Amino acid sequence: MAVTIADVARAAGVSLSTASYALSGKRRISEATRQRVEAAVADLGYRPHAGAQALASAAPRARTIALMAPLRTGTDTAVVMQFVTAIVLRARHHGLDVLLLTQDDVDGVERVSSGAVVDGVVVLDVRTHDPRVAALDALGRPAVLVGLPASPGGLPCVDLDFEGAGRAAIEHLAAIGHTTVGVVAHADEFREQGASFAVRLARGIHDAGNATGLDVTLVGSDGSGGGTRAAVDAILAAAPDTSAFVVHNEPALPHVLAHLAAHGRTVPGDVSVLAVCPADVAERQSTPVTAVEIPAEHLGAAAVDMLVDRIAESRPAEIRLVAPTLVDRGSTTRR
Repeated sequence: MAVTIADVARAAGVSLSTASYALSGKRRISEATRQRVEAAVADLGYRPHAGAQALASAAPRARTIALMAPLRTGTDTAVVMQFVTAIVLRARHHGLDVLLLTQDDVDGVERVSSGAVVDGVVVLDVRTHDPRVAALDALGRPAVLVGLPASPGGLPCVDLDFEGAGRAAIEHLAAIGHTTVGVVAHADEFREQGASFAVRLARGIHDAGNATGLDVTLVGSDGSGGGTRAAVDAILAAAPDTSAFVVHNEPALPHVLAHLAAHGRTVPGDVSVLAVCPADVAERQSTPVTAVEIPAEHLGAAAVDMLVDRIAESRPAEIRLVAPTLVDRGSTTRR
C-alpha cells in the first residue's frame, strides 16, 4: 500500500495539516517541526502525487476545491457523506481545503468558478441532462464529475458502471436459477428527473432481464417503512412467483428484510435478496446482504486525483467507469 501524508504525519508526531503545510510551504512551520516531517518522509519513502507536486510548484493558487454535493429530498444522506468524507480526506492528502456547496444551481457553479475562490470543482449527483455541466464546461475551470451525464462535453467523469451493476445483479440471480425477480428501486422521481445512476442501473437491469429471459418487476420506493412495504406488496401482487429481490435504495433495504420476515419468508431459504449499495450498508443489516458494491471511498479519491492533475496541467477529458464487484454474503441461494 502506498505511503500517504497521513502516515508521514503520524510518524512525525504532528497533525495531518501541519505535515501538509511543512511540505507545501503554504504556512510557516517551525524548523524543528519541518525537520521531523522531512525525516519521516525520508524514512517512509513518501512520494507526493505527481499532480500535487506540480500544483505546489505552480503559480499561487487558492489551494481550495469546491465540492457540489446537493442534498435533495429522498437522497440517502449517509451515502452522500461517504463520498464527501472520501473527497475531503483525499483533498487533505494533497494539501487542499474543500468548500462544500449543497445547492445544485448554475448560479453556485458560476459564483465559485468565476473568481479565485477555488482552483477546481468536484460535482456529485450528476443528472443525465445537468445544466451545471454546460456551465462548468463554458467557464473552463478544472472540474470532475462523479457521475455520467448524457453529454459531458469537455469534462472528465468517474463513476461506478451502474449499467454493469444492474446486469451483474440480474445475471447472478439468473445463474442460480431464479426466473422472477422484483426490484425495489429509488423513488420514480429519481428516474423521471434524470438521476444518472438510477437511470443507468434500471437500464442495465432491464437489458439483462431481456437477455436472460428473467421476468423483472421494478417498483420505486421513497425509502420509508410504509413506502417500502407498499413497493414489496406491489411486486408480489404483480408477480406472485417472485423468488428474489434486488434492492437499489439504501434506506429501503432494512424495511424489505423486515417486511419479508413479517410474512414468514426467510432469507435466503424462501427468497433471495441482493442489494446495490456500499459495503457497510450491506454488512450491517439483520441478515448481511450479498451486494454489488458502490465504492464511494474509491470514487471520491479518484475524483480528487483527477482534479489535481487537471489543475496542475491541461489534460483531455476521460470517462472512467469502475467495473462492478459482487460480494456474496449468503443472502442469495440456488432456486
